[in-house]
Amino acid sequence: MITGKTKLLGVIGHPVEHSLSPLMHNAALAKLGLDYVYLPFPIAPENLERAIAGFASIGVVGFSITIPHKQAILPLLSEISPVAQAIGAVNTVTRQGDKWVGTNTDVEGFMSLLQTTYHQDWSQKKAVILGNGGAARAVVAGCIQLGFAEIHVVGRNFQKLQAFHQSWQNSPFADKFQVHEWQELPNLLHQANLLVNTTPIGMYPYMEESPLSSQEIGYLPGDTIVYDLIYIPKPTKFLQLAEKQGAIIIDGLEMLVQQGAAALKIWLQQETVPVNEMRQALQNHLGI
Repeated sequence: MITGKTKLLGVIGHPVEHSLSPLMHNAALAKLGLDYVYLPFPIAPENLERAIAGFASIGVVGFSITIPHKQAILPLLSEISPVAQAIGAVNTVTRQGDKWVGTNTDVEGFMSLLQTTYHQDWSQKKAVILGNGGAARAVVAGCIQLGFAEIHVVGRNFQKLQAFHQSWQNSPFADKFQVHEWQELPNLLHQANLLVNTTPIGMYPYMEESPLSSQEIGYLPGDTIVYDLIYIPKPTKFLQLAEKQGAIIIDGLEMLVQQGAAALKIWLQQETVPVNEMRQALQNHLGI
């Protein structure tokens, strides 16, 4: 029931039509019996500043951020949490008084399954991360917190890769990872214990694409955990190829649930939210 007092939450991105966040969050809000609604807001990069000003004027309580705004949002915020500051990317924003306050729940979401289901001693392990955008920043931070011995970030654009590396120099995570150009991948993959795709390659509607070819995925050891942050399609072409090679595969669904639950706790200012309902809403939608 939408009423005259219904409070607004949402997700901004470009594109954002594929997002399952509204399903998940509205299921939780319904379970809690709260007069809130969570909506998708497609916002092109050139409209970001105007959109955020508009959100303030209509009383939006908070919003999630997806590609490509996780870093671009930073100058538009009054406060940024220490974790988001260290990462240099924000995925969750809350209105506090007349200020926009940003944080990052992607780190918590990314680590969740690795800590609970695949928990092991990561201190002897090597992680390889594909991509160097906002999502990669959360994965780097998560791998550092998990204690990986080596963390390697791989990108196609040398200038962007260098900028990514340099942007961490004033953070506590500086010098905890290395960057590599794409042609170095074969040397990295054959000893990877965790391989993470943080790029949008393979995301709906480009479902036949993969960031790596079957030949490249063939370099992986048999017991590698291959993690794709994309959750539509489920599984991605990338994960299908990895599974054929004998890898353990994880898609982005549980990360989506856990980062969303962490965000909802912040917006609603409460300790617990109905995580099972959030997950179930997504599973029902995806038919799994």
